[in-house]
Amino acid sequence: MRRTLPGAVLALVLAAPAIHASDRVAVYAKIDRVVFEPGAETPERVQVWGIFSVADRRNNNPNDYLPAARGYLYFALPANAELARREWKDLQSVAGKGDVVAFGSRWEGTPRVRSSDEKPQSPEPYALNTGVVNVRGRGDYAPVRALTASAPR
Repeated sequence: MRRTLPGAVLALVLAAPAIHASDRVAVYAKIDRVVFEPGAETPERVQVWGIFSVADRRNNNPNDYLPAARGYLYFALPANAELARREWKDLQSVAGKGDVVAFGSRWEGTPRVRSSDEKPQSPEPYALNTGVVNVRGRGDYAPVRALTASAPR
């Protein structure tokens, strides 16, 4: 039996809920504040403070995230400094608004959430991916749910 193109498309649409894509995002975050070092004009490092769901790379499931943790991420500029600085400005633009954003690439490295009393040293390279994406309508997804369920600061 020969399938028509509309029939094949309909079959794919009906099967879509059963298909699970790999999540390449390194960090889902609710950002409280962003600190540029040595200053905002041409920062070389950045501290991103808030609550974070960071990709769990301990197993092979690309949809696993560590439990949400409060603290800060500490990054240094990658080779593409200007693009990273633009993303850092995007992170600053959502600070304190309560929005959940996604950024970084789990395949390029996942950052460590540092405790608020930890001195900023040895920044991790900032991994570029698809930019800073405001996450809307994904409240059922575990890393997003963990952030939206967290108590406000």
